[in-house]
Amino acid sequence: MYKIAIDVGGTFTDVVATHNSGVLTYVKAPSTPADQSIGVMHGLTLLAQRLELSLAELLAVTERIVHGMTVATNALLELKGAQVGLLTSAGHRDVLEMREGLKPERYNLRMARPQTLVPRHLRLGVIERLRADGSVHTPLDDASLDQAIAQLARAKVNSVAVCFLHAYKDPTHELRVGERLRAALPDVYVSLSSEVLPQIKEYQRVSTTVVNAYVGPLMRNYLTGLEQRLSAAGYRGAVLIMLSHGGVAPIEEAIRIAAATVLSGPAGGVAGARRVAALAGIANLIPIDMGGTSTDISLIVDGEAMLAGERSVAAQTIALPSLDIITLGAGGGSIARRDTGGMFKVGPQSAGADPGPASYGRGGAHATVTDASVVLGFLSPENFMGGSAKLDAAAAERALQSIAEALGISAVAAAAGVHRIVNTHMAEGIRLATVRRGVDPRNFALLGFGGAAGLHATSLARMLNLRRVLVPEMASVLSAWGMLETALRFENMRSHVGETGTLDLNEIRAVYSQLIAAGETRMRSWFDGPIRTELSADMRYGEQVYEIGVPFDDVNLDSPDFATQLKSAFEKRHETLYTYCLPDQEPVLVNARVATIGVHPPGAEPQSSTSTTGLTSEREIYLERWLTVPVYGFRSVAVGTEIVGPAMVESETTTVLLRDGDVATITAQGWLDISVPELPSSVA
Repeated sequence: MYKIAIDVGGTFTDVVATHNSGVLTYVKAPSTPADQSIGVMHGLTLLAQRLELSLAELLAVTERIVHGMTVATNALLELKGAQVGLLTSAGHRDVLEMREGLKPERYNLRMARPQTLVPRHLRLGVIERLRADGSVHTPLDDASLDQAIAQLARAKVNSVAVCFLHAYKDPTHELRVGERLRAALPDVYVSLSSEVLPQIKEYQRVSTTVVNAYVGPLMRNYLTGLEQRLSAAGYRGAVLIMLSHGGVAPIEEAIRIAAATVLSGPAGGVAGARRVAALAGIANLIPIDMGGTSTDISLIVDGEAMLAGERSVAAQTIALPSLDIITLGAGGGSIARRDTGGMFKVGPQSAGADPGPASYGRGGAHATVTDASVVLGFLSPENFMGGSAKLDAAAAERALQSIAEALGISAVAAAAGVHRIVNTHMAEGIRLATVRRGVDPRNFALLGFGGAAGLHATSLARMLNLRRVLVPEMASVLSAWGMLETALRFENMRSHVGETGTLDLNEIRAVYSQLIAAGETRMRSWFDGPIRTELSADMRYGEQVYEIGVPFDDVNLDSPDFATQLKSAFEKRHETLYTYCLPDQEPVLVNARVATIGVHPPGAEPQSSTSTTGLTSEREIYLERWLTVPVYGFRSVAVGTEIVGPAMVESETTTVLLRDGDVATITAQGWLDISVPELPSSVA
């Protein structure tokens, strides 16, 4: 039997299959932004051909498909989501626009106001009101509700968000409104804040609920359409969707909480990085996922990925748990240009999948990072994608020459400049993820994956003074591979505010017990295997504005000393993050959280498929000067062999550049474990 993962990126759709024996097979197909399911089905067809099966035969022996996509992300970035109406407590319809009284760059006087996803005439107040303790101040007024629903019907909205004041304490009013909406507007997607984000902080709750409503109809249409395509092709197994928090869930859950899919693709990369860290025996890892459109940077600390409770995507706040990922507009398709001030810039604009870089020969004329790599000799025009595609070296040189002439330099110098700029941009992103958070990157290894990362990984290591770099053979499809190793996960939370010193332990235990029971009930509807739970809390000091997540690693909920243990856990976490704590202050518990996890048995460890030792060819590359260097194939070098740079190492879907002094060892999995020399302090 097979398990298949599908990761839709900005340029390519990656499809990976693992057999029960541990054999890994993967292909890449061009992404189809207009309808991502077309690229998905094409990728599955290519995979079947690679396995010498028909598509129907492959799907018949596939037990599980895991899918990460960019539908929700693209809808936000391109502002192409649903037409949304918002029902909220009377007098509070402008919370969405006022945000928190701040703009993202508060000192930027010229910054335009972020676009609101619901225009003011579709933000309607309904007469009702709960107090902060959940008691009813003003009952839900049916006449007011009927009037609002009629107004939304006349506006022909296809999605409605409902967010009433303090509904996290008692969802009764929202649930009644949800029933009325579904009865009156049966085709409209309904998003209730008490289901999406039952916690305090009004702006975060309304923003997240609106984002969910904005992307929900698109996710529903896409996933139901994909499910129908797969069924028509003969698939009868489960389809699981990668979510932003690093777990997977069935299609119906991804449609219900569509905002949780905004980081669907990058989350697979973090899952794959965790698996690599475990197999390589590395506790601390900086994963760098450089694809065609962007670069995603994350951290693995002590073998675990970092979670964030809130993030902003396209200036929209989403307060759902998500992996802590920094995304940069730096990919193989990032466009190099000379701006109006004469500055040489790379990205964030991308040539994408269509037309793509100039060297793709699809009509693209802009110079990109990929074109620069062709001009520098890093990519072989004849052996791109394992020889299944050709690159137009002349088109790449013409694109770089147009910039070079404006700058008064050669095309090769312009190409080298493109690499220096994009490397500097990525290095600054790594510093943002590490140094600016009090983490020393020199204590980490670098994991380069995504199709383009191998050409930049050792340069980044030098810029950050890192000594070790890992590049797996399946680097370009590691996000998809990681999805196969991901557990089902259901996140459940409830606000329960109180200082640790005054908490009613029976109340807080009851809250966690209810969350645990609800999570187990939901997980059992998806999964009949082993289940485990992870408890945590969002906490802060009383005068702080933002909470931090505190795992219950050393906290026993049933202990009579629970409050003291919780205070100690918070102080330890606060000191880890910010280098200090305040033992004389009582921290405040804000949100109780429970993650319910359905654990799939781990897959077989990938093994090297190499059988011979030797060069595949030689090539001229530019490293400050033109050099003739050996070119190796990942599968042409035996386990344990050392490759000394400068050299190139190629697989079907990625290419790795080894600079002078780099020493790469082939691991048992067929990966490159690269030792990077320490630079003199004056150079580093």
